[in-house]
Amino acid sequence: MEYTIKDVSQMAGVSTRTLRYYDEIGLLTPSRVSSSGYRIYGKEEINKLQQILFYREFDLPLEQITALLHERDYDREKTLNEHRQKLLAKRDRIDQMLETIEKSIAETKGMMRMKDTEKFKGLKEKSLKANEEKYGKELREKYGEEVVEESNRKYRGQSQENYEKAERLAQEILEKLYAVMEEKDPGSREAQEVAALHKEWISLYWSTYTKEAHRGLAQMYVEDERFKAYYDKEKEGASEFLRDIIDIFTK
Repeated sequence: MEYTIKDVSQMAGVSTRTLRYYDEIGLLTPSRVSSSGYRIYGKEEINKLQQILFYREFDLPLEQITALLHERDYDREKTLNEHRQKLLAKRDRIDQMLETIEKSIAETKGMMRMKDTEKFKGLKEKSLKANEEKYGKELREKYGEEVVEESNRKYRGQSQENYEKAERLAQEILEKLYAVMEEKDPGSREAQEVAALHKEWISLYWSTYTKEAHRGLAQMYVEDERFKAYYDKEKEGASEFLRDIIDIFTK
């Protein structure tokens, strides 16, 4: 069966303007153009649009979606199963957040009492997901599945006090790091205090601390553009300076 661009727009809930743009960038090209100049879409294009919209649901940029759909070994069934797993995980996180909100409402009414750890259940899962998507692959390759999963378990079981402490420490590390950069001496007492704070911070997430792992993490801050951007956001070179501080601290 074939559909006009208007048919596809109404069926998928996507504007005709968006469909035209997808055609312009080579993301979704119609199967043919009629003698009257209308874009005509077939079953293959409908299936492809479905995949595009699933990817958009996960906030993937159009450039990345285009690359994924043009891979030689693209497998629709495999991709649909991956979408299914992601959506199930997303549903679980939403269910957890709804449960947390309902319990919080009940607590405000005096109907029950919540443990402090319960108050962050859904929010922590959202944070873990975001961290996994940004850094999961690199962290697992560098430290192994067991270490990363143990760190996630520790984070899930964090008390409200430690959760807030970790947030404060992260901000304090940045502020003090930027301040000691003016001295240009990573071995100074003030600079080494930054390293000690950093050790305290990661120890809230890591099951065990080692100097080697701490040093490796600091090196990754420099090598990985995402970590580098986080530390260099206000002062260029901050990630390198932090690495030098931690290198001295761990030796």
